[in-house]
Amino acid sequence: MNAQREESDLIGSRGVPPDVYFGIHTLRARDNFPLTGVPLSAHPELVRALASVKEAAALAHGELATLPAARARAIVAACREIRAGGLRDQFVVDVFQGGAGTSSNMNVNEVIANRALELLGHPRGAYEHLHPNDDVNRGQSTNDVYPTAVKLALRDAAGRLMDGMSVLANALTDRGGAFAKTYKLGRTQLQDAVPMTLGHEFDVFALTVRDDAVLVQRAAEALCEVNLGGTAIGTGLNADPGFGRAVIVHLAAVTGAPVHQARDLMESTQGMGAFLQLSGAVRQFALRLSKICNDLRLLGSGPTAGLGEIRLPALQAGSSIMPGKVNPVVPEAVNQVCFDVFGADAAVSMAAQAGQLQLNAFEPLIAHLLLNSLNRLDSACRLLAERCVLGIEANEARLRDLVERSPGLATALNPVLGYQRTTDLARRSLLECRSVRELAGESGLLTDEQIDVLLDHERLARPEL
Repeated sequence: MNAQREESDLIGSRGVPPDVYFGIHTLRARDNFPLTGVPLSAHPELVRALASVKEAAALAHGELATLPAARARAIVAACREIRAGGLRDQFVVDVFQGGAGTSSNMNVNEVIANRALELLGHPRGAYEHLHPNDDVNRGQSTNDVYPTAVKLALRDAAGRLMDGMSVLANALTDRGGAFAKTYKLGRTQLQDAVPMTLGHEFDVFALTVRDDAVLVQRAAEALCEVNLGGTAIGTGLNADPGFGRAVIVHLAAVTGAPVHQARDLMESTQGMGAFLQLSGAVRQFALRLSKICNDLRLLGSGPTAGLGEIRLPALQAGSSIMPGKVNPVVPEAVNQVCFDVFGADAAVSMAAQAGQLQLNAFEPLIAHLLLNSLNRLDSACRLLAERCVLGIEANEARLRDLVERSPGLATALNPVLGYQRTTDLARRSLLECRSVRELAGESGLLTDEQIDVLLDHERLARPEL
């Protein structure tokens, strides 16, 4: 068995297992923060983003000749391996950590350094040939590297969420078209209102999702303003001349993202505005998605004692004791994702306001919770679309019967009979369990032809036609 390699830091010396690429800082952080059991590697977007920042930095140093060319090339090669998915199990620090992300940054610095050393023909830990801080972290600080990487990771996750939202919106639009001629009764305050189409209902759901996707897109665009080049507090101390400009150009090329340096690096280093904007957009969508799920569950309630206007796909048995029971399991599951997002938004808000002076120490929590929210909502959108919405069927007979029996139909007679007379018709319809159509014909106030025109379902649901 190979002996451990010895590494030292300001605290002292420790033996590092010979088979790992991380070093002493990562080892201490793993011991110091056994909080969630969720390692940095659980967020591959963030690992890729951190490696992208390091690659861009090495390319900038290579361009400026501020790092030996061989070292710069080795760092770039190691970063590209990581961005391609390599060494993923080496990113072991807990997602919750003190130090404003320093442990994550050092975990990445050490893994890149040790892999680059191998590429140069040196053993791991031979930092005199290529150092995690002096070379991989040259011209940088955790305080500009970490927030820049978090923004890039969130932008990627937001892009996937927007794709998922598009899948859901398209599924809802599909059902809107399928139910365009399916007439039903609208409701306000859970009481009978006036007729509409079931297609209207689903088209509105689709528009809600599309509108919220626009908000997510705007928030994602705000993430492209980064503080890379500002180092510790935004002054750029210890960054080589020209590094800030060069690294941004290379980062844009490496990631394909339209990143640009913040207008004020000090404000960007301490400011959480972009994270709050994204969290707010995600929270709004989760709230409105939860409302859609509530409506689907209500419209499908029954099958005999509820509204029973639509039939959701039967996916699994709903009870261990009641034979034949089928539950709306997909909307219920999506509701729970939404509830989780609401809580995450509250925690992000608390973390954002808790920053002090020139830095916010709580970005690891912000990154973890927002990445979870974006990824879970993406999965929820696709699940709801594919396992629920596209399989929804209309209970045509039930919908037709509810329209015909509703006292709310009296509203359509207002322009001809006036409010007082139609109120009487609606009251009698409810008390006598007879339709407004029948009572209006019996009253002699309208001809059958007038009643047919005034109470035509298509005219009632689409008065603009």
